[in-house]
Amino acid sequence: MSQSDAILARLMALHPKVIDLSLDRMHRLLAALGNPERRIPPVIHIAGTNGKGSTQAMIRAGLQAGGKRVHAYTSPHLAHFHERIRLAGDLISEDALAATLEECEAANDGQPITFFEITTAAAFLAFSRTPADYTLLEVGLGGRLDATNVIDHPALTVITPVSIDHTQYLGDTLPLIAGEKAGIIKRQVPCIVGPQQDQALQVIEAKAQGLTAPIIAHGQHWMIQRDRDGMIFQDDHGLWDLPLPNLIGDHQMQNAGTALAALRQLGATEEMALAAVTQAEWPARMQQLHRGPLVDLAGPDAQLWLDGGHNPAGGEAVAATLAAMPPRPTHLVCGMLNTKDITGYLRPLAGHAASLTAIDIPGEPNTLPARDTAEAARQVGMTTRTAMDAADAIRAIVADAPSARILICGSLYLAGRVLRENG
Repeated sequence: MSQSDAILARLMALHPKVIDLSLDRMHRLLAALGNPERRIPPVIHIAGTNGKGSTQAMIRAGLQAGGKRVHAYTSPHLAHFHERIRLAGDLISEDALAATLEECEAANDGQPITFFEITTAAAFLAFSRTPADYTLLEVGLGGRLDATNVIDHPALTVITPVSIDHTQYLGDTLPLIAGEKAGIIKRQVPCIVGPQQDQALQVIEAKAQGLTAPIIAHGQHWMIQRDRDGMIFQDDHGLWDLPLPNLIGDHQMQNAGTALAALRQLGATEEMALAAVTQAEWPARMQQLHRGPLVDLAGPDAQLWLDGGHNPAGGEAVAATLAAMPPRPTHLVCGMLNTKDITGYLRPLAGHAASLTAIDIPGEPNTLPARDTAEAARQVGMTTRTAMDAADAIRAIVADAPSARILICGSLYLAGRVLRENG
């Protein structure tokens, strides 16, 4: 166990709940640390239900191509905690992470605080001490009461598509959830709005109007559409003719549009726009695995894919991606958290999967039992079975279908576990 792992384990025990939405503890700790959030480079704050991470990755690729140094904060991590914090483009080092976490632990002095809150404070502390041009800040959950929502005057806010998820924390209707996401909008700060359902857009626009925050919304102020083998982004400033995103799936074109609208607001060139859509890196979003023990297990004729989508909109995005791929029987290996709408996630996938093998997420206390995942899959018409783990599932699938397309899906926590297992 590394030094940072040991500290992170201690920090997990500082609050009885994993999630407890409030900003009081965050403000207390940041004050004890000397308010580092007031000394970080200009912030681009990103909220939304789906596409936050992909959109952030594209904005980062575009800015870096323009010679900008970019901090980035994201969650959850996949294989290692360090992935959450990038300092001027590079993952935070082990020494810097351990030292920063220890400083936050000492300043907190044993008081109740959630793991996400204290690690977000650590990110702000690290960002405040490393020169950069921009800070990309991804909301953890919701927006209004998220630990990242302590920046009084960001350079830009971004809201990616809003849909139903995390109802136990954010409300059980689209307007309520959109209201929480819109909580990141700040007075007179421009807000880029990705494609939204009407109910969500109305809430976001009302919030922005109340704060006299300029809205740059999909369908009104910018658009993106497919054009032969590429895509066209257009806004009030003109048109960019670009290739399709290197991140796979039609939904990534909409994420690209949101990222491009943000970059345009920041004064990006067409060269930066090109880099945004061709150089972004974002693992576990319809990612094909090409090497490693699990790929070897699948054999030379099978394909192994990985996706971390975990809500109904994520299921729809994966289904649309599978529908557009070359014909090949697709077999799902699925593990989910017990807090998710599994039926809503699986229903759009039912027509695209030859089978589903259900597994537990190893080491995850909130995993949905494999038998429950299998039962939900049966309810939506899938052929199902259970397996011990991903490796066991892959063996069973290739025994019956050696040239299968195998997609491991249902949770970012499962995706992270798979990436670690696969080296």
